[in-house]
This record gives sequence, structure tokens and C-alpha cells, in this order.
Amino acid sequence: MNPNLAKLNPYPFEKLRTLTQDVTPAALPPIAWSIGEPKHDAPAFLQEVLLANMGGYSQYPATAGLGELKEAISDWIRRRFLAQHPDAIRPEEHVLPVTGTREALFSVVQALFDPSRADREIWMPNPFYQIYEGAALLAGADVRFLNCTAETDYQPDYDALTDADWERCQILFLCTPGNPSGSTLSVSRLQQLIHKARQHNVLLISDECYSELYRDEDQPPAGLLQACDGLPDDHFSHCLVFHSLSKRSNLPGLRSGFVAGDAERIRQFLTYRTYHGCAMPIPHQQVSIAAWRDEEHVIANRKLYNEKYQMMQTELGQHLPIRIPQASFYLWPDLQTDDEAVAKQWLEAANIRVLPGQYLSRQSQGINPGYGHVRIALVATLDECFEAATRLRSIL
Repeated sequence: MNPNLAKLNPYPFEKLRTLTQDVTPAALPPIAWSIGEPKHDAPAFLQEVLLANMGGYSQYPATAGLGELKEAISDWIRRRFLAQHPDAIRPEEHVLPVTGTREALFSVVQALFDPSRADREIWMPNPFYQIYEGAALLAGADVRFLNCTAETDYQPDYDALTDADWERCQILFLCTPGNPSGSTLSVSRLQQLIHKARQHNVLLISDECYSELYRDEDQPPAGLLQACDGLPDDHFSHCLVFHSLSKRSNLPGLRSGFVAGDAERIRQFLTYRTYHGCAMPIPHQQVSIAAWRDEEHVIANRKLYNEKYQMMQTELGQHLPIRIPQASFYLWPDLQTDDEAVAKQWLEAANIRVLPGQYLSRQSQGINPGYGHVRIALVATLDECFEAATRLRSIL
């Protein structure tokens, strides 16, 4: 057995099941605000694409993906992030389709982390998506958690890191928009991190799977490739970005995303994946092509989430410290009390299931930065979210 398996922590939802196993929920229809699984309908036109390409299941797909898919992804990246230099991205060199960002975020660390180097640390925001930690631990890395608190707008305090710190880092996970806070990194901050990464030979892995669920149509969140677009040299060097159709297009079951950026790292990752055996089925690639080429369903999706945020602010703004994030589908209120007790109380009194914030973070520098928060995933329907808000008003 790989001895690093013993270092893995229980997944947050396992902890939640243990916490609530003896709780009797209120005699009301259950409302799940705990798991970040989109519940909006998948775009109807994609069903026709899938049916039209069913014959593709009789073929082994290539790990590198269809050229048409890589071109569709590249076109989307150009429109979304590369206004200054749209021709900088070359599909065959800079883009690799993956079977969902969860799988790819994990496997990229196994492929690209070098345990023989002196700089053995992998850094990640704290709280974080637990795949980052699991990937680092199973690769044999030393994990460093960078606390995200209200004082730093729920992103790490990168200014507090010294050059000596950077010399110990090999990989830095970024999450923008953040899970669970929804906070974003600016172009200037991303460019500062790119400069540090190139100076100290650090690979930046930017998880941007919530990038299309933003509030203001005129101010989409910045991305790492967009920050590269404003720099004069080494266009995507030391930078990899991960995007998914799960949140953007309500297709979590399709397991479709991509990694893009540094051409040499993409080449190395493709070599790993050739043996890893994780090629995307051809019908799923055809559906993905259609999804990346359409924006109307994404705009409609954002509108649904924004209606829920507005409703929550109206119905619960006087009862909870609601901070509407720039992007994502989460609320991350700081209740300044025992978040496990809150999760149990809301389940028992209102049959609403939320995730205690401390389950998404680790003790670091004397604190658990998730303690006192709960993560609310606004994935239920608008009517269900309104019902949940009504129930909470009665107990708060």
C-alpha cells in the first residue's frame, strides 16, 4: 500500500454524515445546501448533439482529444481571456481536454511534482477544495496552507510571503473565484504571482471552474491566462488553468473540462495521461464542442443564480451576515459561533443541510480559518431557496 494513503483526511461530506447521524431532521421536505452540485437543467440542445453522436461510443477516444474540441476551447479562451493577443494560444500546444477538473487537478500533481527537488512544498488556499490536499499528500509533498480570512478578502496574504518562502515552493494552487468564498484575484495580483513563479520556478495551477458564474455581466472575473496576456514575455510559462462545463453549463455528469497554458507542462501531462487511461468519450467531446461554442445558455444560467442571490439578500440580509460574492454559487457567512452546532440546528429545526466551514480548512498559524462559517451552496431551485430562507427566518 502507498503509505501516503494514511495521510488522507476524511472528505467533508463524510464528516457531515458523521456529525448529523443522530440528528432527527424537521418534518419538512429536505433542502440540500451542502453539496456544490448544480441542479439547473442541462441545455436542451445538447441532448440532440449527444443523440446524433452515439455512434462514437464504438470507438476508443484519443487521449489528446479531438482537434475540433481543442479548437472550440481555444476560441472560447480567446474570446474570454485573450483580448490583446488572441493568436497566442495554439490548440495543439496549449490545450488538453480532461475528464472533469477534479480528476485533472489531482493527476496533474502526480505527473508534474518532482519529489527529488529541494523545494518540496505545495501551497494552497485555506479553506480549499480537498482534491488539492489529497493530490499533494499522495505525491509525497509537504503541504503549506495559506489562510484566507475576511481581513485579506478571503484570499491568501501573498504579500506576507518572502523570497525564502518562495524558494521552498514547487506548486501553488490558486482558486479564483474561490471555493467557498467566491472571492477573486485581480489581473495585477495574478501578474505579481506569475512574476514570483517565474523567478522561483514555481508552477501555478489555477482552478477557475466557477469563473462563469459571476454577478455583473460587465465585470467577469479575471483569469490567469488573461494576466499572461498583459505580460511581454514567456506568454504562458509556469501557468496552467483548469476549466469545466460542470458549473458553467450544468453538466457535472458529463465529466468534461480542460487544462490550458504552459506548452511544455501540457506535453508532459499528456504523456502521463496516455498511461493514465482517462480519455473523454467521443460523444462527450461532441457535446463539449457545442457547449463551449454557445454562450446563451451560460447567460441564462447566471441569471438564475443572480436571482437567488438577490432573493437571499432580501429575505435574510437582516438575519445573516450575507456577503454576495463576485462569482460562484456559494454564500460563506461568518456566524462567529460553532459551525458544527449551527449545521445540526438548521437540520433539526428546518431540515436544511449546510456544510460546516471548519470541514473545508485546516488548522494553520494557530487558527482554523473556516471555523464559524457555513458554506451554503445555492444550487436548489429558486422556490426551494425561498422556502429555506423562510424557514431560517423563523429560527434565527
